Amino acid sequence: QVQLVESGGGLVQAGGSLRLSCAASGITFSSRTMGWFRQAPGKEREIVASMVWNDDSKVYVDSVKGRFTISRDNAKKTVYLQMNSLKPDDTAIYSCAATRPISDVWAYWGQGTQVTVSS
Repeated sequence: QVQLVESGGGLVQAGGSLRLSCAASGITFSSRTMGWFRQAPGKEREIVASMVWNDDSKVYVDSVKGRFTISRDNAKKTVYLQMNSLKPDDTAIYSCAATRPISDVWAYWGQGTQVTVSS
C-alpha cells in the first residue's frame, strides 16, 4: 500500500521559513519523480516543485523560484521542500506526490499539510 505522509507545516510570519518533509512507503522511491503541489482556498491545485527520478533535475513554478528548494533522500524515501522568504500568498495546503515508476504521470498524493503565512 502506497503512503505519502507530509509533515512540517504550520503558521509562520511573512519572511519566515518552513521545511516540509514527505515520507514515502510502499513504493520504489528512486524510480519516481517526486513533487510538491499546493492548493489555496478557492484556487486550483498547482504544482510547486518537482524533482525528476533519473537525473535529479528540478522544476519550480515561477512564483517560488529562488525561495523554495526541493530535495530528496532516496535512502530515506523522503522528499523535502525548503521554503524561505515566505509570503501570505504561499498560504495553502501542501501535498507531496509521486509519479508512476519511470513515468511523468502523477499517481499518488499525500493528505497534505497546512502552511499559513501571516502578514
